[in-house]
Amino acid sequence: MWTTVALVAALNLAPAQAGELTLSNLRSTCGMLGPQRASKKYLPGDLVVVSFDIDGIKADDSGKVLYSIGLEVTDPNGKLKFKRDARELEANMSLGGNSLPAYASVPVHMDDPPGQYTAKMTVTDLSTKASKSITGTFEVLPKAFGIGNVSTTLDSEMRAPAPFLGTGQSLWVNFHAIGFERANGQPNLSVEMKVLDDKGNPTLKKPFTGEVTKDIPEKVVALPMQFLLELNRPGKFTVELNATDKVSGKKATLSFPITVMQSK
Repeated sequence: MWTTVALVAALNLAPAQAGELTLSNLRSTCGMLGPQRASKKYLPGDLVVVSFDIDGIKADDSGKVLYSIGLEVTDPNGKLKFKRDARELEANMSLGGNSLPAYASVPVHMDDPPGQYTAKMTVTDLSTKASKSITGTFEVLPKAFGIGNVSTTLDSEMRAPAPFLGTGQSLWVNFHAIGFERANGQPNLSVEMKVLDDKGNPTLKKPFTGEVTKDIPEKVVALPMQFLLELNRPGKFTVELNATDKVSGKKATLSFPITVMQSK
């Protein structure tokens, strides 16, 4: 359920007062609590995800918090495109405090027309009935070949997000090739992943590679793929994904930063 990095520029977040519900640290991410995404533009078939902190939320004596998130999205003509009524959620702040990490997302459908969309999200602390709303915009591009729905997880099933990375961990880079064409009923896609160090140099002489040429059902329009990274040393890196549609000859590139901490 949600929107994009444009929210950060659209909001003027004042420092929270004691007991005041606020939303902070908003950023568009590659998946839930993943690396920050720089682009404010999305292709049909992509997924818009925003991660943020809910500050000033009240927990009971056992650390349990009850809250809800509601979402409204309007299209480029100002018409309501999507509405999700406030959904009650439960979390536990085992370490105490009054801040809770959260996220929300909304899919960009293949038939969504291009243009600027507006999203409004409302967070309510169900114990105090305090609410906070934020509004921002994101842009949907015309249909094209590209890479979308990028996320980083600690498992291949994409159930465990990876907000912090340390040496010795394994990191799955998940993404979709979207907007590809077919020949004789099948796509012909090649993909590669490079990892660049803080000076922009490849960490390996050969990139990770893969291809898809068969056994893809006709109705599939967004093809899931993933690569595995073994995080053997600390540092700041850039993950660069490249895809080629050999049927149309089109290419696409997407990159995002990761920071690997030294495990102690």
